Amino acid sequence: MAETVKAKIENSLTVLLVSDFEKSKKYYEEALGCDVNEFWAIRDDFGLGFKLIQAGDPEDVRPNRGTWNTYAYVRTHDELDALYLELNTQGAFIVSEPAVTEHDWGSWKEFSVRDPDGYVIGFGSGNKNG
Repeated sequence: MAETVKAKIENSLTVLLVSDFEKSKKYYEEALGCDVNEFWAIRDDFGLGFKLIQAGDPEDVRPNRGTWNTYAYVRTHDELDALYLELNTQGAFIVSEPAVTEHDWGSWKEFSVRDPDGYVIGFGSGNKNG
C-alpha cells in the first residue's frame, strides 16, 4: 500500500469584505501593526494575515455575530500582555480586556479587538500545569 504524503500548509489568510478599503488599510497598519499593501495586511511573517477586499455593496460586509472572525495564538501570557499593551496604545478598538480562565490542563488568557467594520479578532495563549 502506498504511503500518503501530505503537503504542509505554512500560513493562512482571513478574507474580509470591508466597507472602506483605505480606512481599513490604515487601521490594520496603525492600530494592529500589520504591513499593509494592495494585496494583504500581515503581521509577524504571516503569523496574522488578512486579505482586505472592498465590498461592492455595504450589505456584503457581514462580521460573525457573537464570536470572532479570526483567532490568533500567542506563545505565552507575557507575550499576550505585551501585545495587548501595544494594540491598546496604538488605538485598537478593544472588545474584551485580557481575562484568564482556569482549566484542568492549565490556564487560558485572551482578549479581543474589532476593526472599523465590526470584525472581531481574538488573541489567546495557554499555560499548561506542571
